[in-house]
Amino acid sequence: MSRIGKMPIPVPAGVEVTINGQDVTVKGKLGELSRTFVDEVIITREGDEIIVARKDETRQARSLHGLSRSLLNNMVVGVTEGYERSLEIVGVGYRAVLKGRDLELALGYSHPVIITPEDGITFEVPAPTQIKVKGIDKQRVGQVAADVRKWRKPEPYKGKGIRYVGEHVRRKLGKAAK
Repeated sequence: MSRIGKMPIPVPAGVEVTINGQDVTVKGKLGELSRTFVDEVIITREGDEIIVARKDETRQARSLHGLSRSLLNNMVVGVTEGYERSLEIVGVGYRAVLKGRDLELALGYSHPVIITPEDGITFEVPAPTQIKVKGIDKQRVGQVAADVRKWRKPEPYKGKGIRYVGEHVRRKLGKAAK
């Protein structure tokens, strides 16, 4: 039995969960998320908890049991608290500025990089070298943060680039180490 899959998902007050077969919609104070789950899992609501069970003991059903529970839990947490990924910019002259909803990055290119957020995603720039990506969908927040990081990945010689907060960049010594 999946250790993650058999744990019930608590539904906080103010969250409305609608289960229609394999389609699940979760509404909360921050927004609404919906997802269609695979046929191998059965999703039921019992009181203030959501139970995810599998139909049979096939390999496919066992592998999707914990995944489905985690995805559903991320939906519930997303509409109540939301998700955030923090990025930091390292490098002389590298900076971020918020212009309206758009994020403008100066990353050493001959032009500024302008990133327009998707629906449901917001950017915050508390300092010129810090970026926060916020939203209710964990997967989309992580993907947008990865797309921002992709513009200038941290390089191993000087450590310059965009990195996640707390990310360790292994440094190389270069030619002088010989």
